[in-house]
Amino acid sequence: MSTTHDRDFAHFVAREGRHTGPVSKVLIANRGEIAVRVIRAARDEGIKTVAVYAEPDRDALHVRLADEAYSLGGSTASDSYLVIDKLLQVAERAGADSVHPGYGFLSENSEFAQRVIDSGLTWIGPSPEAITRLGDKVAARHIAEKVGAPQVPGTQDPVESAAEVEAFADEFGLPIAIKAAFGGGGRGIKVVRQREDIPELFDSAVREATAAFGRGECFIERFLDSPRHVETQCLADAAGNVVVVSTRDCSLQRRNQKLVEEAPAPFLSEAQLERLYESSKAILKEAGYQGAGTCEFLIGTDGTISFLEVNTRLQVEHPVSEEISGIDLVREQFRVARGEELGFDDPVLRGHSFEFRINGEDAGRSFMPSPGTVEKLAIPTGPGVRWDSGVMEGDVIGGSFDSMLAKLIVTGSTRQQAIERSRRALAELVIEGMPTVANFHRQVLTEPAFAAETAEDFTVHTRWIETEFNNTLKPYDGGFGNVDADEDDRQKVVVEVNGKRMEILMPQLGSAPSTKAPAAAKKRKERSARAVSTNSNELTSPMQGTIVKVAVKDGAKVAEGDLIVVLEAMKMEQPITAHKAGKVAGLKLKTGETVSAGSVIATIK
Repeated sequence: MSTTHDRDFAHFVAREGRHTGPVSKVLIANRGEIAVRVIRAARDEGIKTVAVYAEPDRDALHVRLADEAYSLGGSTASDSYLVIDKLLQVAERAGADSVHPGYGFLSENSEFAQRVIDSGLTWIGPSPEAITRLGDKVAARHIAEKVGAPQVPGTQDPVESAAEVEAFADEFGLPIAIKAAFGGGGRGIKVVRQREDIPELFDSAVREATAAFGRGECFIERFLDSPRHVETQCLADAAGNVVVVSTRDCSLQRRNQKLVEEAPAPFLSEAQLERLYESSKAILKEAGYQGAGTCEFLIGTDGTISFLEVNTRLQVEHPVSEEISGIDLVREQFRVARGEELGFDDPVLRGHSFEFRINGEDAGRSFMPSPGTVEKLAIPTGPGVRWDSGVMEGDVIGGSFDSMLAKLIVTGSTRQQAIERSRRALAELVIEGMPTVANFHRQVLTEPAFAAETAEDFTVHTRWIETEFNNTLKPYDGGFGNVDADEDDRQKVVVEVNGKRMEILMPQLGSAPSTKAPAAAKKRKERSARAVSTNSNELTSPMQGTIVKVAVKDGAKVAEGDLIVVLEAMKMEQPITAHKAGKVAGLKLKTGETVSAGSVIATIK
């Protein structure tokens, strides 16, 4: 890197007000698996940790592992992990000097980053300006265009209505993608293949984006059919150094959300790799990026590369890059936030690594989100096996947050050895009490399209599960996995410590918590039996969730397949359609109401 560039970048840093500072006690503004991951890296680094939690998470693993933990109150993301004031109040109360946002929630929110910095804390992530430039998917397209990165046609700015989406489709053709301008993780993305679906899918994308990220703006771009999803894991420091740690392939997805990831991305040509590395570095340098980030691309069946977006945070799938590079990405985030230079170039990669997301979904029922209780958990071990999770045996997995229980990461010296170890590790994995997608992972490792040894045979793509995977998996037969909120079994006790009045919440004296699990299991079985015995006129809820849309009125005539309501559970929307033609009766539900698995939504006669 030239001296002139160093001077230019130093001027840019001063002009943009970039922030580095101490990282000795970090508030982790997140939950679950990623909070546990950050706590462990911080402990390795000798950094004290402060956890936060919503009420359903009060006994979660990340709460137990942290040096300190503070309640945010609330039971959903919108009244806990997404409330900036609550997070900053905890940081002040705990005496934290830094904030790590994890992924999801506020990790790509420039307002949160700015308020952390304005509070005198070190923000462990890119600057608010870089988040705005790249976290806003429309602005990122402008940067990619400026540096010459390849990309498909798309709108220059967010669209205001379904009519604008229709106009774009008329000009560029179908399929198109309606995408949340802020956020990531597959939320707020809808692929349109039929023009008449545009109004409903636009509304759904806006709802999902608002629920997940607090902002509903969406833009449109031409959707490449049957593409691979390939990305680059990058690191950048305050001195302007940018390295690509590895590529990853994340093509195995359902509902635009990844299920299996691997590193490095297999079966790419040297020319493709060079284009991916050069484009990624150019985009991040142009944005003045600092920290860990991911540049995502689509690769068409003809080899065409198209820039997709930049995720201005750590990714769920970061462990596979760590496994083949030997780099601890979270500890690198700490170093960069303190103002240290990376001190290395693109690493030489060794081996191959897979990550299998263990989600609470029923793969035999089209990956239906299924809250439940982890009644038994046996974690695989052995050579090349890593388990990243925020869940323990006995934990309740509710419908208010993401469906991911854990990540199984398996590494071998070659892709073939990693596949063989993955089969062994997944065979050892036991989870009882709720459905998971582990059965899908076991089957996909036998599919020639995925477990291929040549580029010609490797034919998976982002819609392979929906269009080509022969899903013969049996639906989960252990009940619906419904989770009812138990009555609060805690009592408030007022005590004085050194003359200071304190309120302490503790279990009810004389309670017998050990009897709760069987009672809860009995409830689930009874509810399951009721659902199975319902008559053919009843339209029942396949899962616990919140009504986000009621599409018809009580008494309306509907055809089979017509939309009745839309449920939201585990941050995903699920349309509930008419199972038969007839007249709707007994539809009393309203937006915002919660339904349990197996409950009757309406009858259709």
